[in-house]
Amino acid sequence: MSAPPQEPLQLPAPGDKEEISQLQAGGPAVKLEDLGPMVVNSDGTLSRISNWSSLSELERERTLRVLAARNKIRLAAEEEKLKASGSAS
Repeated sequence: MSAPPQEPLQLPAPGDKEEISQLQAGGPAVKLEDLGPMVVNSDGTLSRISNWSSLSELERERTLRVLAARNKIRLAAEEEKLKASGSAS
């Protein structure tokens, strides 16, 4: 017995045009504070904290303090890797 065909999901209706931000190459800087800070992962890749918007102000301050120290260490390690691979060539 086959299931009845499901209607495909639709995109939400467009909102007010005023809510849409337009970015131009070489234009003014745009802050993405709502996305939270960048995290340097141990393998050198970058990510963000997925629940940043739900953290309290105190949690954000503590996270930023720990993250800044950890990112500094990880970036230094990545720079050392690059120097080592550059001198080995």
